[in-house]
Amino acid sequence: MKTVTIGAPWGLDGLTVHDRDIPEPGPGEVLVRVRASSLNHHDLLVVRNAIPTADQRLLLSDGAGEVVAVGAGVSQLAVGDRVMSTFFPGWADGPVAASKKGRIPGTHTDGFAAEYVVRAETAFTRQPVGYSMAEAATLPCAGLTAWNAVTACTRLQPGDWVLTLGTGSVSLFALQFAKACGARVIATSSSEDKLAALTRLGADHVVNYRAEPKWAHAARALTGGRGVDLVVEVGGAGSLRQSIAACRMGGTIAMVGQLDGGGDEAPMVDLVVNSTSIHGVSVGSHADQLAMVEAIEATGIRPLIDSHFPLERLADAFAHQETQRHVGKISIDV
Repeated sequence: MKTVTIGAPWGLDGLTVHDRDIPEPGPGEVLVRVRASSLNHHDLLVVRNAIPTADQRLLLSDGAGEVVAVGAGVSQLAVGDRVMSTFFPGWADGPVAASKKGRIPGTHTDGFAAEYVVRAETAFTRQPVGYSMAEAATLPCAGLTAWNAVTACTRLQPGDWVLTLGTGSVSLFALQFAKACGARVIATSSSEDKLAALTRLGADHVVNYRAEPKWAHAARALTGGRGVDLVVEVGGAGSLRQSIAACRMGGTIAMVGQLDGGGDEAPMVDLVVNSTSIHGVSVGSHADQLAMVEAIEATGIRPLIDSHFPLERLADAFAHQETQRHVGKISIDV
């Protein structure tokens, strides 16, 4: 089988295509024929060695495929089942804990840049019915992060206001999940073409943050001066000050990323005076993923896929990701 690994000298030059033997499942394990993966910002950080991993690690945290063999004692999955991976295989359900995190595919263990993988059966959930393999492979990291940002951080009600930042995959999923909850969505970007894409995806209002550097004021104006109920914050310190300013009194910020790394410290006085809550979101559990699957099936939400690359051209896919010109997920066809 074909595989792609990362190692010294790291970066795109550190990606290597290898042939390996197809593994066999042991007790409690399943052999999955991987059909698709998708790129996350996390994967790019691994390639850059900003998130350290072992030399010659199999890349990619997300995967979708079908079960082709099962080991002794497997009871939850069967040959022919269409499955997708979980970002934290050890987090079955319940509140987050250090013991439940870790073992991230493509980082702590080998990932899904391979034609076949062997994993514990508990490392997978079913896919949404009717989804393609490429669509299912967009969900385990970005989709589930957005799902929990929208549904777990606050009791979002129909008519509430949600602010999403940019056109990264988490923000796009958050827009769709918020609309499915009946919320009104304000979305930002610096590109008119991307703003048009956000409108097509369902955004009620869009703000060009290059033309409107104080985009928090623009968002508040769109809500009649009240402020938004929820901000899905992907930028980090560089945008947090404005996210706080965009919130209504008692509003919530779902902190799901740290993409820019710059900016001033958060204005703590504003947080206290306005009773603003900040919730960190770190993907989710196996049970969360199943809840998301059921919601997708009930609402008909489909992911936005920007482009497709074969596994052998994984370096080209990462190069495309680095341009930041994509809107939607970059799919890897295995």
